Parts: sequence; C-alpha cells; structure tokens
Amino acid sequence: MFTTRRLIILATAVAVLSGCAAPNPYGAQGQAQGQADSGSEGMSKTAKYGGLGALAGALAGAAINHDNRGKGALIGAAVVGASAAGYGYYADQQEKKLRASMANTGVEVQRQGDQIKLIMPGNITFATDSANIAPSFYQPLNNLAGSLKEFNQNQIEIVGYTDSTGARQHNMDLSQRRAQSVATYLTSQGVSGANLSARGAGPDNPVASNGDVNGRAQNRRVEVNLKAIPGQQYGGQQQGNVQQYP
Repeated sequence: MFTTRRLIILATAVAVLSGCAAPNPYGAQGQAQGQADSGSEGMSKTAKYGGLGALAGALAGAAINHDNRGKGALIGAAVVGASAAGYGYYADQQEKKLRASMANTGVEVQRQGDQIKLIMPGNITFATDSANIAPSFYQPLNNLAGSLKEFNQNQIEIVGYTDSTGARQHNMDLSQRRAQSVATYLTSQGVSGANLSARGAGPDNPVASNGDVNGRAQNRRVEVNLKAIPGQQYGGQQQGNVQQYP
C-alpha cells in the first residue's frame, strides 16, 4: 500500500523522468529576448510540458485508482506526460523553422508558454487606412503559409490591431478587415481554414504608447497566434486516427 508521502515521491520522480526523456534538440536557441521564461535556458519546452504534465497525470491517476494508487500514478503520468511533451516537441520544431523563415522579414516570432505568436508590424502589412495587402507583406505571408501547411496541427488565430487615432468603430472595422485579408490570403495558398479564425481588436491591447509616432506604429500590427488544437493528441506516432507530426 502506497502512503501519501511515497506517492508524492513517485509522482515527482515520474514527472522528472518524463520531462527529461524528450530533450529539446534546439537548446535555448531562438528564445525571444525579454520573455518571462528566458531564465530557463537548457530546458526545452518539451521537458517543461512533459514534466509538469506527468506530475499532474500522476496525481490524477492516483486519485482515480483507489485500489492501487502507485499503479494509477504511473499510468496517469505516462498518458498525460506523453501528450504534453508531444505538443511541446511539436511546437519546438515549428518555432525553430518559423524563426528561420521569418528572419529579415520584419516579423517577430515569440514563444509564450504553449503558444507561438508572430507579430507583423504595420510598416510591412498594410498602407494607412487600407486592408489591401502591401507588396512587402507577401513574402512573410508566403513563408507563413508554407509553415502552416507543414505544421498543420495548430489552432490559428489572426488578430488585427490599430492605433487609437480616429473613431473606435472605424478602427474596429478596419482591424477586422485586415485580419480577414490575412486569413483569406493564407487559405488561398492552401492553408486549411478548419482551425483558423480572424478578428479585429482595433486599438485594444496596445503594446506601446499611442502618444507618439513610434508607439502608434508599433500598435498598428497583425498578430498570428498558434496554439494546440483542443483535444488533439500530439504523441508523434501514427496510431489509429492520431496524425504524425512533421
């Protein structure tokens, strides 16, 4: 019979081993400067997701299997940890390739936990008060389309933003049209629209002050957020209807 103390020790050990079993092949390369997780160099997102997921799974498994808490902890850790580490590894690969394809395009790639965010500044996206894609925007969008076709197991959210100049409703409408222009172009290049959404946020969530020209320019942007598809399994194996990621 497992005591509570022994159960905690077991769950923690399984969590650590699960996280370490799939090391990040890219190390700390390409981490966005100034991000909250920049102090965790040397540990991949895979290790963090796998370890934390395994610990949570172990505790949940132990709670469910009252007759054999040790066995329940091991099963829970293996199932949840593998799933979490699977998406972490998938995102690690996608992040690395996106950073390479977006180099020198003006597009910033950020990693925020389990989400990859691409920030596309106004100076390359759209002309003033226009939702027509600027010539300088086609190459980054083509690169993004190629990545989204290769890594096709993402939830894709496209959000348009404006500065605070002008009427709010006009800015909301403009940001929506810009986000939709990006979505329409990506689907025209073969990106599936099944898990893709577009919305306009107008002047909300500014990243800089709207009190000066440089700040307003930073706020006029399009963001593309890439996340795990809810309920999708990212185990990296071809099992049943589970797709194998690249």
